[in-house]
Amino acid sequence: MTTTQSGPSRSTVANRTTIASRLWHPFSSLHDTLASEISIVEGKGAQVRDSDGNWYLDATAGLWYANVGHGQLSIATAIAEQAGRLAAYSTFGNLVNPAAAELAERLAELAPMPDPMVFLTSGGSDAVDTAVKIARRYWTLRGEPDRSIVISRESSYHGMHGHGTSLAGIAANAAGYGNTTAPGFVRVPHDDAGALRRAIERLGAEQVAAFFVEPIIGAGGVHPPVSGYLREVAGICRQHGVLLVVDEVVTGFGRTADWFASVSYGLEPDLLLFAKGVTSGYVPLGGVIAARGVWEVFADAAAGMFRHGYTYSGHAVACAAATANLRLLVEHELLDRVAVLADDLATGLSALTVLPGVREVRTAGLLAAVALRTAEDPTLPDRVVRHARAAGVLTRVINGDSLQISPAFVLTDEELGQLVERLGEAIDQAVSDQ
Repeated sequence: MTTTQSGPSRSTVANRTTIASRLWHPFSSLHDTLASEISIVEGKGAQVRDSDGNWYLDATAGLWYANVGHGQLSIATAIAEQAGRLAAYSTFGNLVNPAAAELAERLAELAPMPDPMVFLTSGGSDAVDTAVKIARRYWTLRGEPDRSIVISRESSYHGMHGHGTSLAGIAANAAGYGNTTAPGFVRVPHDDAGALRRAIERLGAEQVAAFFVEPIIGAGGVHPPVSGYLREVAGICRQHGVLLVVDEVVTGFGRTADWFASVSYGLEPDLLLFAKGVTSGYVPLGGVIAARGVWEVFADAAAGMFRHGYTYSGHAVACAAATANLRLLVEHELLDRVAVLADDLATGLSALTVLPGVREVRTAGLLAAVALRTAEDPTLPDRVVRHARAAGVLTRVINGDSLQISPAFVLTDEELGQLVERLGEAIDQAVSDQ
């Protein structure tokens, strides 16, 4: 009798002892992480500690989010107090909780457009999918249901949900997931306003719902906008009646020394997406801030129900964490601190351009990328990351060739100097390994 094995082969995982943990890590090789993990157990300010007692400068602020740094007890206290009172309750229909209402009011005050409404989600990817639905539903309610095409940019990152994957301008993030280049999603070069105009004219403005843009491209390599680009594409959108959707999941809440990069670049979005820095990562939360011209269409009695939302939209603990985080940013004057750190970081990292392994340094606000020479040495970035960790700096590779630098706003002058010095040493060591 012939038997067949059911399920996938376990040839590479012979027994339990070969597995570091049962956690399936995002954005990783499962083959590699089964055998090796670094467990981060504590954080304080701009540093984190692993389970072996090693402290690291957190060069990326987690995943772009730890704006106020780790271990802020005021946020932890707000979380505990809210959880003890009411952890969560649905905000579907006409239900609300004070924490959600307070946060929405505060975000409306900070928003770069007058009289907005705030739709809360569980994170940035949720916010992207929500914005696509709002944009398409908006045009349907306006009597123009054919306006459903959404335009994004090459090198952009808009999360990993369904619509976000379709919008993605990072090809590797869409590979293997079927057809993500359907007619409803179109991409244009990230620094060419004329390409956007030509795409709208080719498609027909009556077919285009929205244009999604990161003010500063993040995961695609930290690319600041070319001079005048953002204002020009905003004007093109206004001219053709296309909704301008500004994805500030990475740039929001102080990264450019303004509450939003939209303020830094003179934009007034129709929809603004946020997450990450709204809570500094203490609890997952995101959302969409909608300009009055958008939300008032949904407020008409004839619009009926907007059939979209998430279990944790308006989660009370998450909202309390966000409000405490925003308060801390003000009380510690951290946006002013960003202005100083941004200049110092740009100056410090520029010195690395003389190293043989460095191709380019790009900076914008407290965001930076150190692009490495990978044409003849494609494994150089991974080696630099390993040497940096050994030297006490946690960073990662973005866009295949660059190191992500986006530290917490509480980074000290001494830590900034250490960060630059250790990165330089790691690059030199990685080059000498070849």
